[in-house]
Amino acid sequence: MKLIRNTLIFILCLILTAALLTGYAFQIEPSMMFTHYYDLNAPDRKITQVIRVVQLSDIQVNAYYTEHNLAKLVDKVNDLSPDIIVFTGDLFDNFSKYNAVEAVTQALSSLDAAYGKYAVWGNRDYGGGASRVYADIMSDSGFTLLKNEGITITTSKGQELFIGGLDDALLGFPDISATFRHIENDPDYRIILLHEPDIADRFETDSANLLLAGHSHGGQVKLPFIESPSTALAEKYTSGFYDLSTNMKLYVNTGIGTSHIPVRFMVPPEIAVFNIGI
Repeated sequence: MKLIRNTLIFILCLILTAALLTGYAFQIEPSMMFTHYYDLNAPDRKITQVIRVVQLSDIQVNAYYTEHNLAKLVDKVNDLSPDIIVFTGDLFDNFSKYNAVEAVTQALSSLDAAYGKYAVWGNRDYGGGASRVYADIMSDSGFTLLKNEGITITTSKGQELFIGGLDDALLGFPDISATFRHIENDPDYRIILLHEPDIADRFETDSANLLLAGHSHGGQVKLPFIESPSTALAEKYTSGFYDLSTNMKLYVNTGIGTSHIPVRFMVPPEIAVFNIGI
């Protein structure tokens, strides 16, 4: 009898633990927000100024992550006092099912950055009819949408920072050469925005200092001894930093929202903050 009772207690504990973990993964972690800070410096240059770049990715507004959640995110980002805000794609999860255009535009308009806000296309910005409105939303909310283009920012102390942006690699036509043709001089630092991280291997060695990507969601779920689900063009690079060459790094942001299933486990939403000395 004692063995049966202990077995039943063990089974009930397992069921309770599974229920608690499931509730956490669906109800708690997707609503969390971690801010990660990184200090980076331009190589072989005397540091004159530190520029704060805040990266957001894969917001994926939907019925689970609504415009109300987005408004809270905006407040959190503004509290960071960013010099530059970049968005690496996927604004809506499925635009045909959830498309609060006016509210999303209003929220994004409230983001404030001293040297501007910049964005690129993600695959979901093309799908579900989003391609008809994405460019207008970003423009109306004060973002410069880069599509195989780039812009050089001159800081208050005369330093030059180049921000380039590639078109989406799944549904668009990324052109690295066209992006770099927008560089006029030799800027102090080069940042390239892209959505799918695996195309980082297409870049020439040390052609940029920092590549910023998203798309992977970090797999959304990490379980012990089990490989996280992979995403097309985010199989090699899934989260965090990767050294691509001596002076070129890739950072893969795990994103804000969710896709397919509104769940996150051990991969909380993140805001990435880069304090770059140039």
